[in-house]
This record gives sequence, structure tokens and C-alpha cells, in this order.
Amino acid sequence: MIDISKPIVEIQNLTKIYDGSKLAVNQMNLMIPRGRIIGLLGPNGSGKTTLIKMINGLLVPTSGKVLINGVAPGPASKAVISYLPERTYLPPGMKVKDIIAFFAQFYEDFSIERAYNMLQMLAIPPTAQLKTLSKGTKEKIQLILVMSRQAQLYILDEPIAGVDPAARDYILHTIMTNYDHQSSILLSTHLITDIEGILDEVIFIRYGQAIMHAPAEAVRRAHGKSVDAYFREVFAC
Repeated sequence: MIDISKPIVEIQNLTKIYDGSKLAVNQMNLMIPRGRIIGLLGPNGSGKTTLIKMINGLLVPTSGKVLINGVAPGPASKAVISYLPERTYLPPGMKVKDIIAFFAQFYEDFSIERAYNMLQMLAIPPTAQLKTLSKGTKEKIQLILVMSRQAQLYILDEPIAGVDPAARDYILHTIMTNYDHQSSILLSTHLITDIEGILDEVIFIRYGQAIMHAPAEAVRRAHGKSVDAYFREVFAC
């Protein structure tokens, strides 16, 4: 049985070096609690996507540990993490309904009913082929697939990048209304203003290190400005 009082993710002295010299994550220590929506924030090249890939078991650390529910990434962690990568990965020739059926077969915690409810809410026809849909609609479908799982941790890498403001509103609404509130969401984005209102906590990353992890409201109170404004101040130089 999972102890819900313990963090879903523990990161201990985590380091990732590419090609023997490029330091992407540098002895990072971090804990991701349960039941929170957390913004993973940092400039390009700060190590966000590398960190996300190590949590998902897609990259092997050079040193240090990633623990999900106390164990290293593997089949057990993939069963409790629902991951939205930055890039589109769905086959363009497939129909939306066929992709949903595939995910339902692959993931035991996938809810077909939830997926179709979101399709209806977002006015996406299940019979449509992906190649006939706009970029924003494809982004919505990928998010629907991720949020239709009953996961313990949702990791969303740039879920609202490259879509219009109306689509961003739909995506954020979908996130807020379709996850278990005992689960956590780790959300990486550059569009802080758009997502600040839903964040419980923020993590600032610079040069592969977590330089701040705090409640979003505490940041606003301490600095007298929005998280977005404080982020711009911290990373201005």
C-alpha cells in the first residue's frame, strides 16, 4: 500500500551529463508531494526536459537517484505516471477513436468514458483522422489521452505551447477538471502567466539545479508580485 503522506517523487543528488561534458542536471535534490499542481519553471537549457525524461525512465542518470513511490523508474512507475511529451507522437493516419481504443488496451487505468466526455466537451469528432486536424486540436487530443488515465502523477511538458489563447483555456480547464486531487501534476511551461492561477507550488530551475521550490502564494506574498514577474526578475541576467 502506498503511503500518501510521502512524496510521489524523490530526487537525490541527481546528475545527467551528455557526451561526457555537457552538464544538464547538476546534483539536484527535490521532492514532489502528492495532491499538488506544481509549475516546473526555467529558461531554455535549464534542464527541465532532461529531468522530466529521467523521472519517466526515458533517460538514465549519470549519478544520483530518482525514486517514484520509493522505487527507481521502471514498469511500476510507468503504471502510475501519465506523461505528455513536448512533441506530438501520435500516428497521423489513425482516427481519434482508434487511438483511444489503443490506449484503453495498453493502460489498465485508462477511462474510455472520461476520454469521450472530454472529446464531446472540446467538440472533437471521434471519427476524425489526426492528419485532418489542426495543431491545437492534436494538442488537445494528446492531453485527453494523458488526463483519461487515473494516474498518481501527471507530467505535462509544454502542454499549451504553440496553441491559440482559446485552446489554452480549454486545455487548462481540461487539466483542472479531469485529475484526481490526491494525484499531482508537474507542469513545465514558459507561459507562466497562463498557468499561474492553477499552480499550488513552483519550482525554479537554473543550470540543472532547483534554486527554489515554494508555494505559489508564498512567492507572491514574499516578493509583492506575480510568480511570472518574479520569474522574470530572477532570470533577467
